[in-house]
Amino acid sequence: MGKIRHPGEEEFYQAILSLKTIEECRLFFEDVATIKELQAMAQRFRVACLLDEGSNYLEVSQATGASSATISRVNRCLNYGGGYRTALDRIKKAGYHDGADLEE
Repeated sequence: MGKIRHPGEEEFYQAILSLKTIEECRLFFEDVATIKELQAMAQRFRVACLLDEGSNYLEVSQATGASSATISRVNRCLNYGGGYRTALDRIKKAGYHDGADLEE
């Protein structure tokens, strides 16, 4: 609970939770983030997927173009945080992620 919260943060998360389809998510995130921000978020999640599959840093870097600093940060969050792990476990359980490329 020690994390700093910002005004509007809860409402923002509620808005995300209200979205029902990939297309709704795409439209929402295209409105609230720049193309670069979206690319960076997607890259970090792809890094998490590859690390979760057992890829090493070099393989992840070659596959995603992510820097070693980004890979290290994602790995730390994957191991000690909760967000990546929760999302990965849920998409695996739902059958969306089986080690195959997630891109459409």
